Amino acid sequence: MRIGDAAAAAGMTPRALRYYEQQGLVTARRTPSGHRVYDEEDIRRLRAVRELRDAGLTVGDVRAFAHLLGRVPADEVPDLLSQEPRPGRCSAVEAVARRRLADLDARIARLSYLRARLAARLGEPEAGVTEPASPGGTVRAGADSGALFRLADAPAPGTPAVRA
Repeated sequence: MRIGDAAAAAGMTPRALRYYEQQGLVTARRTPSGHRVYDEEDIRRLRAVRELRDAGLTVGDVRAFAHLLGRVPADEVPDLLSQEPRPGRCSAVEAVARRRLADLDARIARLSYLRARLAARLGEPEAGVTEPASPGGTVRAGADSGALFRLADAPAPGTPAVRA
């Protein structure tokens, strides 16, 4: 089937399918006229990629074990991340998923901390969020972070701003 039909069957856009092909997660065959052609195995593989992405893994995460996607039984993508011990369960997939989970936890903690700081600057009650742990003991608030001021510190409308 051609790219539009394959994308629809996999639950994605043709643009996403081309991107996954570019990332090496699927390989299309070409007709003599150069059109991409996909089969049921490709669709199954693309569905697995979509499910894993929906579970929170990045394209890089999936690429780390892309060679295993051909072994995924039809409609059983969640079994890649199953909690049940099985002989066929892949420790590489679990390791990647656990690293992603730890990364998500750290990002949530950082964002919660930043939200609490901003809320405090606006005079909202504290939510009890503590500073997240970070390597080296320093916390980076973000590339665009700088001094935070209360809104009361801003000059009144029509008043010239004083520059330091």
